[in-house]
Amino acid sequence: MAEHPPLLDTTQIISSEIPLLPAPIVSGDGAQQVILVQVNPGEAFTIRREDGQFQCITGPAQVPMMSPNGSVPPIYVPPGYAPQVIEDNGVRRVVVVPQPPEFHPGSHAVIHRPPHHPLPGFIPLQAVIPPPPRHIYSTVTGAGDMASQYIPQYHTSQVYGDLDSLSTHGRSNFRDERSSKTYERLQKKLKDRHGTQKDKLNSPPSSPQKCPSPTNEHNGLVKGQNASSVSTGSTKSKSLGKEKSNSQVDTEVEEIDEETKALEALLSNISKPVISDIQARTVVLAWSPPSSGINGDADKNNVPEVYVYEVLISNTGKDGKYKTVYNGEKTSVTINDLRPATDYHARVQAECNCIKGSPSEVESFTTMSCEPDTPNSPRITNRTKNSLTLQWKASCDNGSKIHNYLLEWDEGKGNGEFCQCYYGQQKQYRITKLSPAMGYTFRLAAKNDMGMSGFSEEVLYHTSGTAPSMPASPMLIKAGVSWLSLQWTKPSGTPTDEGISYILEMEDETSVIAYNLEGKSSPSEVVDFTTCPDKPGVPSKPSVKGKIHAQNFKIIWDPPKDNGGAAITKYVVEISEGLNGNNWNIVYSGAAREHLCDRLNPGCSYRLRVYCTGEGGQSAVSDSLLVQTPAVLPGPAQPPRLQGRPRAKEIQLRWGPPQADGGSPITCYGLEMSPVETDEHREVYQGSDVECTVSNLLPGKTYSFRLRAANKAGFGPYSEKCEITTAPGPPDQCKPPQVTCRSAACAQVYWEVPVSNGADITEYRLEWGSVEGCMQICYCGPGLNYEMRGLLPATVYYYRVQAVNVAGAGPFSEVVVCKTPASVPAVVTCLQGRSEDEVENPHYSPSTCLAISWEKPCDHGSEILGYSIDFGEKQPITVGKVSSYFIDNLQPDTTYRIRIQALNSLGAGPFSHTIKLKTKPLPPDPPRLECAVYNSQTLKLKWGEGTSKALTDSIQYHLQMEDKNGRFISLYRGPCHTYKVQRLIESTSYKFCIQACNEAGEGPLSQEYIFTTPKSVPAALKAPRIERVNDHTCEITWEILQPMKGDPIIYSLQVMVGKDSEFKQIYKGPDWSFRYSGLQLNCEYRFRVCAIRQCQETIGHQDLIGPYSTTVLFISQRTEPPTSTNKDTVEISRTQQTLSDEQCAAVILLLFATFSILIAFIIQYFIIK
Repeated sequence: MAEHPPLLDTTQIISSEIPLLPAPIVSGDGAQQVILVQVNPGEAFTIRREDGQFQCITGPAQVPMMSPNGSVPPIYVPPGYAPQVIEDNGVRRVVVVPQPPEFHPGSHAVIHRPPHHPLPGFIPLQAVIPPPPRHIYSTVTGAGDMASQYIPQYHTSQVYGDLDSLSTHGRSNFRDERSSKTYERLQKKLKDRHGTQKDKLNSPPSSPQKCPSPTNEHNGLVKGQNASSVSTGSTKSKSLGKEKSNSQVDTEVEEIDEETKALEALLSNISKPVISDIQARTVVLAWSPPSSGINGDADKNNVPEVYVYEVLISNTGKDGKYKTVYNGEKTSVTINDLRPATDYHARVQAECNCIKGSPSEVESFTTMSCEPDTPNSPRITNRTKNSLTLQWKASCDNGSKIHNYLLEWDEGKGNGEFCQCYYGQQKQYRITKLSPAMGYTFRLAAKNDMGMSGFSEEVLYHTSGTAPSMPASPMLIKAGVSWLSLQWTKPSGTPTDEGISYILEMEDETSVIAYNLEGKSSPSEVVDFTTCPDKPGVPSKPSVKGKIHAQNFKIIWDPPKDNGGAAITKYVVEISEGLNGNNWNIVYSGAAREHLCDRLNPGCSYRLRVYCTGEGGQSAVSDSLLVQTPAVLPGPAQPPRLQGRPRAKEIQLRWGPPQADGGSPITCYGLEMSPVETDEHREVYQGSDVECTVSNLLPGKTYSFRLRAANKAGFGPYSEKCEITTAPGPPDQCKPPQVTCRSAACAQVYWEVPVSNGADITEYRLEWGSVEGCMQICYCGPGLNYEMRGLLPATVYYYRVQAVNVAGAGPFSEVVVCKTPASVPAVVTCLQGRSEDEVENPHYSPSTCLAISWEKPCDHGSEILGYSIDFGEKQPITVGKVSSYFIDNLQPDTTYRIRIQALNSLGAGPFSHTIKLKTKPLPPDPPRLECAVYNSQTLKLKWGEGTSKALTDSIQYHLQMEDKNGRFISLYRGPCHTYKVQRLIESTSYKFCIQACNEAGEGPLSQEYIFTTPKSVPAALKAPRIERVNDHTCEITWEILQPMKGDPIIYSLQVMVGKDSEFKQIYKGPDWSFRYSGLQLNCEYRFRVCAIRQCQETIGHQDLIGPYSTTVLFISQRTEPPTSTNKDTVEISRTQQTLSDEQCAAVILLLFATFSILIAFIIQYFIIK
């Protein structure tokens, strides 16, 4: 750190300026003593050993230092530091402390230490003087190894340590238990303090009678002392160590604690802040320093000169969460960034010398209201060619309700000048009489009683326009291998501010399309562009053509699949010798696609690869081909030799490679063996290892071995023969023992004597078990038979025997399997009931059936033939070899006790445990299905008049309908009694069925019901149009309807003349117009028309009459000649349209729905809330 002094140089250790601390503090008979040197955490300590090297020790550490003569060894300290020797319970500690720059005599800093667990030497409050550097000490020759200690020292305005400090007379202070507890409490308070303090090291204490100031004394060293005077004081501490009593220490600690409490009481005596100049977002707080009148006529010198104040505010109530808004020495502050029209609570807290007082009382205030916040930009909700509809949201009103909004626009001029477009309370506005495809800029502001807010961000919206015209063809800027750079121009006649997007279409030809919000333009004229040729692809991996010779071979390759758009100019072949490496040499370059590689070495590996070049560049290299030239046979192998001592049935042999490998590494060795009596060799090993173990030999027998080596070319000649004799071994494998079952629990085992292999057999070991891989010894002795007792019936047992002699134990015989006689089956386990979902039988009914399952028990050697199920009332049921069964023909809603036993050829086994199962009640019968209401597209079905039981709310109904594939699909499942089937086809028959369900399950399906939808009537026609032909004739026309599913449409025209109350039909036919004559002057005629569907059915024609159109009123008047022109004009009277019955019903329904919604809103808002 920058404030730390530089590290001590190692050359200072031998400097003459460093005082040497003698060792006069010795008591006793001069025996060896241990001095502890302590290194604190995070610090480093360096010592110099006897060999002259330096050793660095990092904390935390406590290293014992041995003194052979019982004295403290000389300790070299750097300038500005003084050592202290402290003795505690017979253990001496060396403390190196920095010598302060200035001391004030007359006061003594009391530094306490717990009697058993020393704390760090000093507790830092404020590092006003840089801490000391890492200290370097050197051991004294002949004084033994010296441990290290480094205790960090911080010079602060008030420091308390835990080590016993020396007074001005150099005397150690010892405390009783009460003094230790008092110090620990004070030290904990000091550790919790953090902050900044004023440096008052150079000022003398104001009162010598008060608690001594640590700034005037450090570790018992007063002003004017140096390191050598400290040593003298340490020497005098032996004789003056007990002059200061424990009562003096307690008095000093209590004075320090009382001063701290007095300062806290002073800081807590601060008045609440004064509020002034309250604005919408700022406020001024002022307060007075803490009053010192609480102590009466106390010494004014004890009142601190400087206070640090912390101002806290809260907007969540007096007991809410407070946050700090100011921390400094001023007694007034202006708080900014407040929220308008908000309640705040403020308090102030004083601090001095890292001691905080209690917060003052809370003062409340409320900020003023102001103009609203700037609203968000308006957004567009609808636009046409001549209008724009804008909508916006209200911003924060800042305590005053917003009563108007100001919407401004630039009238489409785009010059940045705005004028008023709308001013009012609404949050949306529609601007009309605009130009098509024109851009308009808008901004919005809000106003309340406090003023107008700022304007929102400007936003540009366009009215609708027309689709753009066809653009010009794109032009080529630059072409690449796989890309083209194109550009095109904007369509002519397009406004500059209209956003147009483009679609570039590319396949074999290229064109561009322009589009905007109104649509797309026609594609431009197509053009052709060509990309640049690319480098060719990778040629195929080369392959060998013909036979590989020892010094040459021929390779061929195929051209690349992709030539990059240009012809291949040449091929290049590269070769590399060996399996690894990047040393490639060019052996061929030309247009041919084969090459003869010659002048090669036999028995070597070669890698070959090919690449090609073209107009686009050079291709990547192909995959490499690995070729190895043939090698010759190796020379004769060296004879094998014995490794170690021979064993009874195996020997270990080892050999070396042949002297000549034939130009190829040796890959395999072949070892052959034959008894010395015969010359019949057989191969016992073939592999790449140079050693092997030959097993399955006879003990004490001589064998002959010979060896040959092989490389890639084949095997070489045999080596010379080597004869080796095996050692005696354990007995041979015994023959399988014979087992005779005398009873179900007893068996007799016999075995024979095996070949002993040269040593007498001493004992036999018989093993048995019920698992073949887990057997145990049941007999060990010289006998040839053994009787097994306590066996289980119908159980398989395994036996094997082993012979033992002095050479070891022979192999076990083959395992013999013996099975005891069979018996009745074991008890059935895991008997349990099965749920309805687990049973897949269609005849299963939970009301009259119970399904059970179990696990197959042990058959005890006889196959299980079946099971006997006992369920109480009736005779037991016998079933076959199954693991599940369902019992039918039971009583509904009845509990049964069920148990089961297994049967085999020897009898019945014991019964299993008993389980209780209960059948469900009977499901309900299906109800009768009826069609209540029907039309051409819907059928309303009704049910609920069943004959079984009374229908209750617990019954669910499942309605199904047949689809086009003849399968029934589910339409409805629930408790209702009606269902409306929609989206049907007119004049179509549909099949339905229904079933009822309750907690007992699903009932049977009902019979199939067939309902047919009728044909639909034609739609209502629009009001007919009437044109006057002359004074007595008019022509009536109406719209045309298309035939409905092959049925023709005719029309019926009716008229009501004058004050008649009934309409009369004047036309019926397929035409869409009719000329009506015989009009009377000044008479009212009412016309209406309807469509009639002529249904083509087998039984005959049926007319379906649709609703009549709206009535049209026509008044015939005499035609008068015009006054201004000579041409004849025809005046057509305005027709009066009246509402039809369906329209009247719709209006009434709309009014009723509006009234119902209003009533519901009133109830919700005024009654429920």
